[in-house]
Amino acid sequence: MNRFLIGQYAGFDEKKYKRDFRDGFYGIEACLFSAPEDIAKLVGESKRRGFRIGVHFPFRSGFSPLRDALFLSSDDEIRANAYAYIENELAYLSASVQPEYVLFHYPKPVILDDRVDWEKWRFYDSAEYMYESACSFEETAAKSEELFQWLTEKSVQYGFVPVLEFDALNRYVYEADFLESLLVRYPAIKLCLDTGRLFFQEKLDPHFRAKEVIKKYAKYAATIHLWTLRVNEEGDLQHYHYPVLPDQNPADGWAPIEEYLNIIAAENDSVRIMFEHRSDLIADEQLESCYAWVAGIIDKSAGKGAVVETLQEREEREQ
Repeated sequence: MNRFLIGQYAGFDEKKYKRDFRDGFYGIEACLFSAPEDIAKLVGESKRRGFRIGVHFPFRSGFSPLRDALFLSSDDEIRANAYAYIENELAYLSASVQPEYVLFHYPKPVILDDRVDWEKWRFYDSAEYMYESACSFEETAAKSEELFQWLTEKSVQYGFVPVLEFDALNRYVYEADFLESLLVRYPAIKLCLDTGRLFFQEKLDPHFRAKEVIKKYAKYAATIHLWTLRVNEEGDLQHYHYPVLPDQNPADGWAPIEEYLNIIAAENDSVRIMFEHRSDLIADEQLESCYAWVAGIIDKSAGKGAVVETLQEREEREQ
């Protein structure tokens, strides 16, 4: 389980830390901290227990009206401000937290396929997205290369791994090869695949195939944001950011998590798993089952031969 991380959002949640974190876990991914004492607690616990810190940008709250940096904006001033926003945060992190990685949503603004109804996708502000018809492939590729060059330089300057987490994707990413070319030419940049978001896009977007995207990009991933959700027959989202469990049947509307993890582990035997879930929605025994089930899939699919018995399987065997 030394590839597992938990998340801490909006501060250091002591209750979540004590319940979710285990000795031997790889680390904690933190986002939008505001209180200095919470920052000190995170850094102190990292040193005391020897785990790594990852950052889901931004680490600190209150420095921008929007969470994400809009580094692909067509507006030169907005784009310049986005880079300045990131630089300021990286300088702070280098001096005080020294995270292993810093994760940014990509693309931002999100580029939406005009053919798709995005009403059910969650955006905080209209500035966070634009439509494909208003942003050419050439412009996207050029601004992405600018980002890759800049982040590569900053990764050396500040000592961190830049990670780009896929937000909603259009065909520039899942049909073209420009992004994969950038990942090859700028190997310092890694990806994060979000299982819940990929599944939900497939349910909304008839042109999108989550498993094909995972197969294409898993080899470039440093982390997986692991959670699930259920989508009913009407297309309504249920159980958002729910923990993954072995009894969640895809036939009942749940994401096919085991298939996703099998693909990922076969392509990448060093990827980290960050449990981006609401563990408060399940019992303690279910949380243990979640961890054991995921460990078993990852280890077996990666060819390590280790099969971890789930709590449910053990209870059935002992009956």
